[in-house]
Order: sequence, then structure tokens, then C-alpha cells
Amino acid sequence: MSLDPITEEILQEAKRTSRTTVSRQTKIKRATSQLASVEARKRNDSMYKRMIYFRDQYYKYRKMIHKKYSPRVRSKARR
Repeated sequence: MSLDPITEEILQEAKRTSRTTVSRQTKIKRATSQLASVEARKRNDSMYKRMIYFRDQYYKYRKMIHKKYSPRVRSKARR
């Protein structure tokens, strides 16, 4: 059984993977920020504690907002 050309093309596209090139500077920035957080955590830095506290607050409030507005916007999302 032969598929139409459009379907075959879509199936071929699904097999491909995209690869993005990350520059050396981007890798260095990412590693620096991760290691800085690790170092601050080791030293019990007050700024690190504050950062974690507000990150937790962000997720808490995001969840509350989603709970409050999701019934209203669900119909818009389906469009």
C-alpha cells in the first residue's frame, strides 16, 4: 500500500532531529551560573536563601493563578 507524497514527506520529517550549535561563550556562561549557585549553597549565603525563597514563591503564586483563571481561559485555549 503506497502513501500519498505529502504523508511520506511528513513521516520523513518526523525522523529528522534538529541540532543547535551552542557557542563556547554560552557554555561558559551556563557553567559559571550553575557553579556560582553551587558555591553560594555550600557557603550558606543569605542571598542564595533569598533566591530559593522567591523561586518557591513564584511557583506557588503561578499555581494559584492557574487554578483561579484556568476555567475562564480553557475555552479560549481550545480555539
